[in-house]
Amino acid sequence: MSTWSETLHFDTLSLAPADPLPALALVDLASWALVTLVGDDKKSYLHGQVTCDVVSLAADQSTLGGHCDAKGKMRTIFRLFHHHDGYGFVQRRSVMATQLPELKKYAVFSKVDIAESNDVLLGLTGSDATARIDSLFGGSGDVRPIPGGTAVKVDDQRWLLAVEPAQAQTLAEQLSDAILSDDTLWDLYDIRAAIPRVDGATELEFIPQAVNLQALDGISFKKGCYTGQETVARAKYRGINKRAMYIVSGPAARCPQAGDALERSVGENWRKGGTIIAGYLFNDGTAIALVGLPNDLEEDTQFRLAEQEGIWHKLPLPYSLEENA
Repeated sequence: MSTWSETLHFDTLSLAPADPLPALALVDLASWALVTLVGDDKKSYLHGQVTCDVVSLAADQSTLGGHCDAKGKMRTIFRLFHHHDGYGFVQRRSVMATQLPELKKYAVFSKVDIAESNDVLLGLTGSDATARIDSLFGGSGDVRPIPGGTAVKVDDQRWLLAVEPAQAQTLAEQLSDAILSDDTLWDLYDIRAAIPRVDGATELEFIPQAVNLQALDGISFKKGCYTGQETVARAKYRGINKRAMYIVSGPAARCPQAGDALERSVGENWRKGGTIIAGYLFNDGTAIALVGLPNDLEEDTQFRLAEQEGIWHKLPLPYSLEENA
């Protein structure tokens, strides 16, 4: 645990599927990391590397985006926003060692400095989160400069806070009435909202459309060239993508982990159906997960975790996968 929070205890909350989530929780996002980009060429450089539209990103907006290899397979999915005098983007810590050097590979030719930040990442979640952000910091918009960092609205129930360590301590004191949670609570929110991620175990496995990034406005089909664009464009205009990300749920002996196999029923047999992207285990022995699956499976297809008994089923997505022209 980082030194700023040595006196705090961010525990795993014990939740059943039907339990209401805390009205206000402060979440230690220890499994996430912040990358910063500063310099005169930061906008043009990043724009030429990632799937999202960096040039058009307003100061009060954030966006999801992906960073791909030349074949269109994703090294990471991130949330991008203006941070201090440059950009910040948040991604899974497990991909930092491999993804960051790839992002920096051509930076020597541009006026841009790309680095891992020492800022603390916190989440503020629950029905009271936005009201508390308003009362603490004021301002408007979905991205707000705050003392020592930036507050980023993820959805109606969540804010992401990227702040200096000293400010993190101050925030914890200001939010002393909030329940403290580790980032499994953030996982649960992401899964229910069907927001994809890339961990070390799933790096270079999916193209952006295979995890629904287009449905979350994380791909710009009007921007110029970027790494992997040819594959991403073919997936949209030629229909080469045969996978999508779904929410699934069922019994589990342990929390499903990124990279785990989900098997699907084929007659009386089972074969690998997809790859777990993120999972959450409830206290009643059921789990919920995001999984990449073929997008042409029958609705009544049954699933199970590899080497485990118990039938899993798909749950409805909170958004549509229908392609817009």
